[in-house]
Amino acid sequence: MSLTHLTINQAAVLLARGEISPLELTRAHLERIQQVDGRLNSFITLTPELALQQARQAEAEMLAGMRKGPLHGIPLALKDLFETAGVRTTAGSSFWAEHVTQTDAAAVQKLRAAGAVLLGKLNMHEIALGVTNENPHFGDTCNPHNLQCIPGGSSGGAGAALAAGLCLGALGSDTGGSIRIPASLCGV
Repeated sequence: MSLTHLTINQAAVLLARGEISPLELTRAHLERIQQVDGRLNSFITLTPELALQQARQAEAEMLAGMRKGPLHGIPLALKDLFETAGVRTTAGSSFWAEHVTQTDAAAVQKLRAAGAVLLGKLNMHEIALGVTNENPHFGDTCNPHNLQCIPGGSSGGAGAALAAGLCLGALGSDTGGSIRIPASLCGV
């Protein structure tokens, strides 16, 4: 069984049964990112220390019988448009290359409350204004099925990371196809 290609539901069932641990699941994804993302460039910012800390916390909570629900201990990644406390949020632009907020976007707050594990922030079309996910500041993201092709955008990092097994779920956004296009082109 490949831990990096489970569905969220499959992983949640295995975690609830104690057949795998959040730490084991997170380490498998961090290793996969190290092996594959150099070719894909789906992440702008990795947060391995935070992910391992959150996985350890989820594991301790689960062992104490305090399971929060189906996202508890699940490794996820966020489009770099979602403000995340203490983590750089660039919106794919050099203008915000060093922007670190002290507050979470509402969606990030909910994921943290659910016990999700944050692997990092995903590459995107600059300021979410495009459909190719070509990024002049952080590099283009490649489609994992064919490195010569685009994943689409503006949430292309999310589509590519999910299709390549770098995370079990990814948060993107959509105004004019920003997540629908990558989902289609990456087959997720």
